[in-house]
Amino acid sequence: MAREDNRRNRRDRDENPEFQDRLVAINRVSKTVKGGKRFGFAALVVVGDQKGRVGFGKGKAREVPEAIRKATEQAKRQLIRVPLREGRTLHHDIAGRHGAGKVVLRTAPAGTGIIAGGPMRAVFEMLGVQDVVAKSIGSQNPYNMIRATINGLQNELSPRMVAQRRNKKVADILPRTDADASAEQPAEA
Repeated sequence: MAREDNRRNRRDRDENPEFQDRLVAINRVSKTVKGGKRFGFAALVVVGDQKGRVGFGKGKAREVPEAIRKATEQAKRQLIRVPLREGRTLHHDIAGRHGAGKVVLRTAPAGTGIIAGGPMRAVFEMLGVQDVVAKSIGSQNPYNMIRATINGLQNELSPRMVAQRRNKKVADILPRTDADASAEQPAEA
């Protein structure tokens, strides 16, 4: 009886509803052998919780579902946390690169949506970004585009991180707004 409960707990833990995954690319490869051709499949998957964590993984197997499962497991092991402004966009513009893949990621005002191509769009959707403008320059290979995007996201700094590094307060780092400046000026009589 206890063994059955352990299996059920393990199954519940594996089917983690907090993470969503998106299949980005599937590639069929063949190996020619003496009896003919053997086919294999390579899958590229992006996983995220849509609250600031994202990861990608690749898996190879003889069957498509097995390749996707392997890729999803690898993606869950490689999650990174990305600070988001207001939970919807990036804090600042970023450039990321991996090999020949270069990407430019820009912040966007509310209501813009995700303006990005294929593999980058999957990363932003799984990350939980709602407003961003991104451009891929260079390689169109989905593996390199995703790696370049993740590289750029890893280089993003929030005001809290910058303030901590400089031993200052967050208010000293952020630019002043007109409302802040008018509140500090004394009222004229």
